[in-house]
Amino acid sequence: MALHRHAADGESLRTRPQFADLAETHPLPKNRLPRRGMPAPLAYQVVHDELLLDGSSRLNLATFVTTWMEREARELMAECADKNMIDKDEYPQTAELERRCVGMLAELWHAPSHGQATGCSTTGSSEAAMLAGLALKWRWRDRRRAAGATDDRPNLVMGANVQVCWEKFCRYFDVEPRLVPVGPDATHLTPDAAAAHCDERTIGVVAVLGSTYDGSYEPVAAVAAALDRLAAGGGPDVPLHVDAASGGFVAPFLDPDLAWDFRLDRVASINASGHKYGLVYPGVGWAVWRDADALPEGLVFDVDYLGGHMPTFALNFSRPGAQVVAQYYTFLRLGHEGYRAVQQAARDTAAWLADDLVRRGPFRRVGAELGIPAVTVAVADGEPFDVYELSEALRGRNWLLPAYPMPPAIDDLSVLRVVVRNGFGRDLAGMLAQAVHDEVAELRRRHGGQGSRRRSGFHH
Repeated sequence: MALHRHAADGESLRTRPQFADLAETHPLPKNRLPRRGMPAPLAYQVVHDELLLDGSSRLNLATFVTTWMEREARELMAECADKNMIDKDEYPQTAELERRCVGMLAELWHAPSHGQATGCSTTGSSEAAMLAGLALKWRWRDRRRAAGATDDRPNLVMGANVQVCWEKFCRYFDVEPRLVPVGPDATHLTPDAAAAHCDERTIGVVAVLGSTYDGSYEPVAAVAAALDRLAAGGGPDVPLHVDAASGGFVAPFLDPDLAWDFRLDRVASINASGHKYGLVYPGVGWAVWRDADALPEGLVFDVDYLGGHMPTFALNFSRPGAQVVAQYYTFLRLGHEGYRAVQQAARDTAAWLADDLVRRGPFRRVGAELGIPAVTVAVADGEPFDVYELSEALRGRNWLLPAYPMPPAIDDLSVLRVVVRNGFGRDLAGMLAQAVHDEVAELRRRHGGQGSRRRSGFHH
């Protein structure tokens, strides 16, 4: 089915009388190109007024994406909006800032000290995940061919709680997704289950540092150890990729002793979102490989473009350099201690909110407490409403909180999630908590003890 269906031409937009001196107040076609243009202020006002119907991004607690940056960062992004990242000869300093960011991340994630880590920026973690998956597939294919074995029917092992980008990767690039079931005792991938699903056709295992379902870290070190035992016992030698879309910018600052990155020899690559807890507006992601051997040369194109040769590994070609510049600005602006302070404030706010909801409301917390700053709760048994009704009620107060079922095998449990980001502090958390408790009281009164009904949920 089409992503966006073409609408009929009968509808039109009406301009406002205050702008009659700029253009006639005649109807404007909605779904076809107008015959004539209009003055810039009028075009701005038409679009601006329609966008008032969007929700407030700051109150959108469904998204992990950054919704606040400093004025200086916004100004830098505006100055770089017209720079195409792919034109590295024309914008060599933007390319240099990208290289520096990769180097900073390689060091932050404990890449080997010989400085052979390699990486790139992307439009987001989804593209970075696709690139990492392709590298795993090509390395596996090369090993199979070198051993004289067939290279058909590759598979990728991951928990059923992975973000949908990994299922997209498998479908788009013809890889079997081996989704390891989760359960009430572990809402994420477990070490023994990961190893048990591997065979000689497994291109890699994906461990998630910060599940989108409940914010928890998967036990990356334990998964790596299980794969070490599998290889030592004569089984396949399977590389590990860490999807650190959110946790990659949290764990290094708040959980520095947690081994999840290149300190583990089995970790071949890491992806992270600069536009999530990297604290940059969308969209920018990062992919970093342990060393050059982890990224097959055949995937990197040497492009002769606009008079220069340049290596490129990306699914996209042209894209603005603004987000990469903003990432470098944020690294300089905050430094290690600044990132630690920002993420600690978010985690403290999440802890306060979770305690308040559980203490004052009919909720229980879902998932491990150690993880990214997110709060996931379920409604206690016996209540006459469910999370879907509560989510809908809060929308009437402009709070956007997702309600959704947990992964398969525990999808009879539905939860409400709050993502705590930079810019959502203790004061706003208090307002949200009071709104939740007020709506709980109203839903109880409205139902009069009657059972709840299930609504359509949030899609990851």
